[in-house]
Amino acid sequence: MLVHSAYGKSGVRLVQVVRAADRHDLRDLTVAVRFRGHYDESYTEGDNGAVLPTDTMKNTVYAMAARWGVQEPEAFAVKLAEHFLDRNPRLIRVRIDITEHPWGRIPAGKEEQAHAFVRSGPDTRTAAVQASRSTTMVGAGVSDLVILKSAHSAFAGFLRDEYTTLADTRDRLLATALTATWRYRNREIDFRPVWHAIRQALLDVFAGHHSESVQHTLYAMGQGVLDRIQDVTAIRLVMPNKHHLPVDLSPFGLENRNEIFVATEEPHGLIEAMVVR
Repeated sequence: MLVHSAYGKSGVRLVQVVRAADRHDLRDLTVAVRFRGHYDESYTEGDNGAVLPTDTMKNTVYAMAARWGVQEPEAFAVKLAEHFLDRNPRLIRVRIDITEHPWGRIPAGKEEQAHAFVRSGPDTRTAAVQASRSTTMVGAGVSDLVILKSAHSAFAGFLRDEYTTLADTRDRLLATALTATWRYRNREIDFRPVWHAIRQALLDVFAGHHSESVQHTLYAMGQGVLDRIQDVTAIRLVMPNKHHLPVDLSPFGLENRNEIFVATEEPHGLIEAMVVR
């Protein structure tokens, strides 16, 4: 018995250049489309009569970008979702995921180049829209936001057993590559300034929080966003603990005054939570 099915197109790369007379603007997106609906016979009987080809989904992304312009990724995702729902009677729910790859302008003295760009990051802006014929839910996020603090970070008083070797510390480096996703209250939002305000709130709380653990700071960051941004109803944060281990300098006759570390990628702690209003 077929109990679940979905299909779509992932990894659709879209770069748009908006050409004004003396200045160009660049948008760089990766788009994914996912359909859920009454398509069982394509699986069980090989009947493709109701199936919109995934190649058509890809072409639709490019055509709609040309027709509407990308604007904000959340708004573009809503338009794509509405288009697919209007054209596909078997479709129950469509999900559009967009990752925006940021570019900044190359400086030219005190000015900026009008037509030359440098890739920013590594963090990216994300948008996610889930739409049915009765409801539309709009979300957004930031992925791979690499942050580190060298003070006001501790981890002590934890549970110990016979395999515990970790020592208490009141002064450690705290580093992570944050992924945060959130839900907006509605779709009538000026998405760009709100997204930037949320990103800044996350950074402000991370920098200023006196951390007893990654969990402690993660919750404070989620709470900080909900306190500041009334347009957000829930936020989910994933914070891998990117360990920075003090190097033993004693073989060289040197003292490590909590200044020399080795950065490790794996293994790492993985801390996550959702905070709702």
